[in-house]
Amino acid sequence: MGNRPLDILNNALNKSVLIRLKGQREFRGELQGYDIHMNIVLANAEEIKENGTKKLGTAVVRGDNIVFISP
Repeated sequence: MGNRPLDILNNALNKSVLIRLKGQREFRGELQGYDIHMNIVLANAEEIKENGTKKLGTAVVRGDNIVFISP
């Protein structure tokens, strides 16, 4: 049987993940936590842009804006 999405997130805790949001925005950071709505807390977060990255520190990403999460 395959893993459920929240099981995969649980296995990715304290590891680096890549998140793409609606509107093609991408963020990378260490997954610190999540809830059943897939709201995500990232430590050492940075936004990935065409001309480089922007460091954000700790960030909360609202689950309904997430297109995918790659552990």
